[in-house]
Amino acid sequence: MGLVAAADPHIVEFVDTAGSVRWTHRPTVCQIDPMGDSDLDVVASGFSFLEGPRWHDGRLWVSDFYTHRVVAVSAQGEVETVAEVPQQPSGLGWLPDGRMLAVSMRDRRLLRREDSGRLVEHADLSQLASWHLNDMVVDAAGRAYVGNFGFDLMGGAPMRPANIVRVDPDSTATVVAEDMLFPNGMAITPDGATLIAAESFGQRLTAFDVDGDGSLRNRREWARFGAVPETDDLNEALAGITLVPDGMCLDTEGAVWVADAIGHRVVRVRDGEIVDEVSAGDLGVFACMLGGDDGRTLFLCTAPSFAEHERRDTREAVLLSATVQVPHAGLP
Repeated sequence: MGLVAAADPHIVEFVDTAGSVRWTHRPTVCQIDPMGDSDLDVVASGFSFLEGPRWHDGRLWVSDFYTHRVVAVSAQGEVETVAEVPQQPSGLGWLPDGRMLAVSMRDRRLLRREDSGRLVEHADLSQLASWHLNDMVVDAAGRAYVGNFGFDLMGGAPMRPANIVRVDPDSTATVVAEDMLFPNGMAITPDGATLIAAESFGQRLTAFDVDGDGSLRNRREWARFGAVPETDDLNEALAGITLVPDGMCLDTEGAVWVADAIGHRVVRVRDGEIVDEVSAGDLGVFACMLGGDDGRTLFLCTAPSFAEHERRDTREAVLLSATVQVPHAGLP
């Protein structure tokens, strides 16, 4: 997304790969607290940019964009590289037999990690996704739901809607939702009946009923944070955007924790309203996940910015955590 904090932490700039500022956004809602006043703990550091966190087999699994690897982090902060992805990795999930799936963003493929540790192609989505692949959720049957950018965000192209593609365990790929405004983080309720997706540039969370065959229907707003932009000009759209929902997870009260990619925070949303938040100070938060032995550890994927030219050759991304009262639920 190319989001980077300017000298004023309340200003967010979009910077392309050459380092040129393409637009500047001053959010009307942005609460930033000093890091020292928070209850956040550093779990592990030294990453480039973290995305797609999932709690699995007693560890947090997460993609590190610009080192092209998937790592598993223990509660004690021990980091193990579990896969090296030739192209930039993002969303993660698992098939019922335990094999991991990983999104390969730039070549628009879904990869599968075999028991030997070797990565193979699970599905080629290049004919279905209009731009880089994004986040993903995998259901209990092994069906992967994958979003994509929809347009060349880093190049400053006009905004275009994108789709969500379902990849079945046999690698068959089907478009199951269209006209999504940058589909990003996703989660599935514990009963498998509802999928909730973040539409980052739509300022909303969107819910679908999940049919027995994995198709999506009954699309509806689950939460709205502001008006949907009526322009395809990114600069104009951002002038009215106050919250950019990114990676998310569910808890046992039916609430969603979702990262606010421009607000340096994660927010807890229940019944369509923000009921709690955790600030990361001057660090941006781009994904979150509940985990730990009791499901009450909220992990935050943070970095000073999202801009590729700043993150690619630096190791300033940090995995933070906070303890919350309500534990994890649903998929992942």
